[in-house]
Amino acid sequence: MFLPMTRDEMNSRGWDELDIILVTGDAYIDSPLIGVALIGKLLERSGFRVGIIAQPDLEGDDISRLGEPVLFWGVTGGSVDSLVANTTALKKRRRDDDYTPGGKNDRRPDRAAIKYTNLIRRHFKGTVPIVLGGLEASLRRIAHYDYWSNSIRRSILFDAKADYLIYGMAESTVIELAEILRDGSSVDSLRGICRIVKKPPEDAIQLPAYEMVSNDKAQFTEMFRTFYLNTDPLSAKPLAQAHGDRWLLQHSPAKNLTEAELDTIYELEFEREAHPHELARGEIRALETIRFSLATHRGCYGECNFCAIAVHQGRTVQSRSRESITREAASFKDHPEFKGNIYLGGSPTGNMYGFECKRKWTKGSCLDKRCMTPELCETMPVTHDPQLKLLKELRSIEKVKRVFVTSGIRYDLILDDKTHGGKYLDALIDHHVSGQMKVAPEHIEDHVLEMMGKPRREVLDEFYDRFQESVKRSGKPLFMTYYLIAAHPGCSNEDMESLREYSRKKLRISPEQVQIFTPLPSTWSAVMYWTESDPFTGKLIHVEKDMQRKQRQKELLVGKRSDPRLKSRGQSELKKNRSRKR
Repeated sequence: MFLPMTRDEMNSRGWDELDIILVTGDAYIDSPLIGVALIGKLLERSGFRVGIIAQPDLEGDDISRLGEPVLFWGVTGGSVDSLVANTTALKKRRRDDDYTPGGKNDRRPDRAAIKYTNLIRRHFKGTVPIVLGGLEASLRRIAHYDYWSNSIRRSILFDAKADYLIYGMAESTVIELAEILRDGSSVDSLRGICRIVKKPPEDAIQLPAYEMVSNDKAQFTEMFRTFYLNTDPLSAKPLAQAHGDRWLLQHSPAKNLTEAELDTIYELEFEREAHPHELARGEIRALETIRFSLATHRGCYGECNFCAIAVHQGRTVQSRSRESITREAASFKDHPEFKGNIYLGGSPTGNMYGFECKRKWTKGSCLDKRCMTPELCETMPVTHDPQLKLLKELRSIEKVKRVFVTSGIRYDLILDDKTHGGKYLDALIDHHVSGQMKVAPEHIEDHVLEMMGKPRREVLDEFYDRFQESVKRSGKPLFMTYYLIAAHPGCSNEDMESLREYSRKKLRISPEQVQIFTPLPSTWSAVMYWTESDPFTGKLIHVEKDMQRKQRQKELLVGKRSDPRLKSRGQSELKKNRSRKR
């Protein structure tokens, strides 16, 4: 059953008011892979009356159609940061939105979480608490570099003037918060929230103030370092940051979920369809991608510097049981739209399922080193055996024809797994890849890869040869496609030319899957972009900030021609930066 979006649906349940109203920048798709639907169903299971207002019109009284909730408003920009959804890396307006009925990008406002909060307060004076959640709020919870305004912005909690911010995946926190607001008890010991206070508690680590980090790049770097090192629920301390005469207080992160808890969450009943109210407005492209997709795990210990997953989902991989996943997959056969294809695409990295460092589960993530770079930690028990068993069981389910692994694959993990890595690669090629296998080396110059937090070129070289051997054995006409990034901090025109030659000579391709780097809030790469320095060594680095020259870096790789003067200016800028390094 869908959560209600209309008064008629409320009436059919016998509800004259709702406890909680969730407001989102996406269309309402009832799927466990859509955060607002998952949170709504969890709250409903806990006994709360929940409704959804999807993509409300900023004009008129659309926000008022379900009335005012008894406990709180929950506000999210949607599955994607609204500014990322609305603009390209070159800050051009996107025409399409896969999460909007009809596909036209005309329903999600920029800075959606702020706009929706203001909309609520405009129509409901002195209303119940407003709670921010989702990716957009989570990544902007402290003072952060904002690429779209090219400035350091305050915590979104201050700009939105909301009451609370739930960060991370939020399942346990949102239920506890709802119970606290219902019972009138204190939030002081609640994990996973941010709030504004007049004075921080004594046990909180005080970050440099917003006013200080806005004007001092070294202080900004140190602020982010402290923030990043306090994201693990087993080791993190509360954080406090002054914004004028008030303080942002970030409580310690919510605890990681157990296997049983994850199983319970993802086995809630979902329609796996868009709400009829939404379908009346047009087709929603994202629905076709996620309808029969499975989330097998969450979190990522890869810690790529340009990626926000570690800050949002955490650095500890939490996996569901094989039995739970196969039960969910088996339920697809009763859906009228099921054609036999299942997609393992609801997790950040496909081949991190089923194993994790035992130390992290008892003591938290290491503060002085990473799990995978520059080398795989010796305590990480890499094994693809759990996923091999899972894939085999999924293939045997009634009415299942194909199981496609669509999440990203870390090819370095395949090489690191000496026992099962080769078997896993063979299984992918034999059963779980359709035509092409997608990998994300991002670059091949080692100094750029170091800035990205990615494995060295020699790892890609080895995997390429291993892949070719497996393809030859299979006799299938398969190939690899590569996701690559242009204009990442540390990358020059010369580096892109080197990548182009490598792609043609070694990989034997003309790259097409090339994106221009976007500095996402709360990532190390955004710190590099803003400060123009390596945050781990303090050395100055080349950072391309001119839009035309960013485009030129991409064109150098994909083979398109551009104004030759851009290349000349780019080389001149590179020489200046080299002089600064010396």
